[in-house]
Amino acid sequence: MIPPVAHSPAGFDTLFLNRSVWRGGAPVPNFAALNSPRGVPTGFAALDLELPGGGWPVDGLAEIFCAEQGIGELQLLAPALAALSQAGKRIVWIAPPYRPYAPALTGAGIDPASLVVVQAASRGEALWAAEQSLRGGACAALLVWLRGTRYAELRRLALAAQSGNASCFLYRPEQEASESSPACLRLKLASQAGNLVLRILKRRGAPAVSPMTVPIKRPVHVVGGAASSQTCARSAVARPCLA
Repeated sequence: MIPPVAHSPAGFDTLFLNRSVWRGGAPVPNFAALNSPRGVPTGFAALDLELPGGGWPVDGLAEIFCAEQGIGELQLLAPALAALSQAGKRIVWIAPPYRPYAPALTGAGIDPASLVVVQAASRGEALWAAEQSLRGGACAALLVWLRGTRYAELRRLALAAQSGNASCFLYRPEQEASESSPACLRLKLASQAGNLVLRILKRRGAPAVSPMTVPIKRPVHVVGGAASSQTCARSAVARPCLA
């Protein structure tokens, strides 16, 4: 008779430590206690408590779903981007819907000199530029705006972020939130009474039970200007602001 194979708890601990797997029903893993890299602080204490590592993933893909533009979706990342910028780190934006507004970025603590903006001619070029920037270690954080992204493409972005030890934030339309994804973090945003309502759809560990409110300043002066490819008069992000 072949003796049963003994499962080593230490082996599972190793998997949990390097974040290859996590227990779906367990509390949010305390990677700091496991001597694992901390996340990038979001600048919002209540949100940090809900995220593994105490902040944005440092080497993974995070998806942000918005019903509309100009509700504060960029201001959600502004404190983290400011900290990276002030530390001399490079930040890449790929295919943003509107041109960044340098004075407003400066007002948010983001040095425009640390920002690289890539205007791709097509969706395929945007994906290629994102993957190459992440995989080559060209930035500490990358923001990309895409529609209709397939699972295989998301997987490539996630692996590139992990390989380059960078944070990748992908902005997607709200209607795509029901699709499966390899992202380690998925957020859904909405505006309510001048605040940003955030629901965590997916994270490492147990699912979030209820949405949370993130206070943002109004008016949201941070990025903006005219649309990159067309003029848009409606969205708040079309004005000198960081939406």
